[in-house]
Amino acid sequence: MEACDGTEETPPPLTLTRFQLSEEYGFLLPEPLTELPAPYGPWLEIAQDLPQLIASHRLRSQVHQMPQLSARHLRGREELHLAHLVLSFITMGYLWQEGEEGTVKVLPRNLAVPFWEVSQALGLPPILSHADFVLANWRRRNPNGNLDTIISLPGGESLRGFILVTLLVEKAAVPGIKATVQAIRAMLQLDEETLHKALQELAEAIGDMSKALRRMHDYVDPAVFYAVIRIFLSGWKDNPAMPDGLIYEGVSEEPVAYSGGSAAQSTVLHAFDELLGIRHSEESTAFLHRMRDYMPPPHRAFVEEIRRAPSLRQYVLASGDARLCTAFNRCISALADFRSYHITIVTTYITVAAAKARARQAEPGDRAGPSAGKPPSALEAKGTGGSHIFSFLKSVRDTTRAGMISA
Repeated sequence: MEACDGTEETPPPLTLTRFQLSEEYGFLLPEPLTELPAPYGPWLEIAQDLPQLIASHRLRSQVHQMPQLSARHLRGREELHLAHLVLSFITMGYLWQEGEEGTVKVLPRNLAVPFWEVSQALGLPPILSHADFVLANWRRRNPNGNLDTIISLPGGESLRGFILVTLLVEKAAVPGIKATVQAIRAMLQLDEETLHKALQELAEAIGDMSKALRRMHDYVDPAVFYAVIRIFLSGWKDNPAMPDGLIYEGVSEEPVAYSGGSAAQSTVLHAFDELLGIRHSEESTAFLHRMRDYMPPPHRAFVEEIRRAPSLRQYVLASGDARLCTAFNRCISALADFRSYHITIVTTYITVAAAKARARQAEPGDRAGPSAGKPPSALEAKGTGGSHIFSFLKSVRDTTRAGMISA
């Protein structure tokens, strides 16, 4: 396409700010708000008491008493993100308060309508996603920088640890996100020295993500994650506990289905896959592309921009430069190692935890309900996003390894 003066239009440069990305925080929302404007106090009041309200089975009655508020008076991205965080956590608590056998078919109007309005304004689905759970759910507890969550659910310190360790993985990825931008610029400028440096930085960042992920074992109890936390991340798509989906009262007369929160909704690995030219199986690709609908639209656009960039793999192959080839393969190896360790985490927190939970259930005196720790049977082999978790993770890890350039 040509501009009016006959010269070709130059596409805008690939910069982080174009896609609401932060130089310091990457995909994390920088310094999220912790307070909503005064009229929205009733939402925040309920959200800040969720663990107690769910444990005492009082959340649904509290929601029914909530005033009908319009989201139209929320101003700016930060207020909208906090409102989405608050309403998504309340929604998950409302749905799963009584466990997978006590679900409801309708989300009441006073929750459904504003949640839908906020979601439309942000371009996010009306369900708890990675963008809420991790990216917008952090604050500094004190000036020393100790981190805490803004909103919580049942699970106590293990839930806090799960959110904050995932946040640290996102933070560790930031130099890799910057290196991704530098690598694309270097290819366009035929600057192999800068490209080599960018690939080294990317491999190091992915290695740091793996180190951050290893901290999960220090802060998250597998029994609590499996029996208490996991159900609240579950959606109403591909979930036998809610086969018909959910009616958002005042929005739609027909039920709609959304996937639950999933690590596959993190934009980081999508961006790295596109840069490195990783080609997953048809089934895995379909699931991953569906998960992109749960990302903030600017983040989704960032991944798409990388996909449209020149092929890094082809550039490295055509260069015939052994150093570039080695650096490229280091990135692939680091990414495959990260995915292998994710499988280790899932084995500990789902497979082993499921076996132990079944053994405990067989003991006399077992109590029902999510707050008492009855695990959701519908999620034994599936991820909260609805994927068949082990076949998916192993497939994605193996196709990553297959991206290596042969000597």
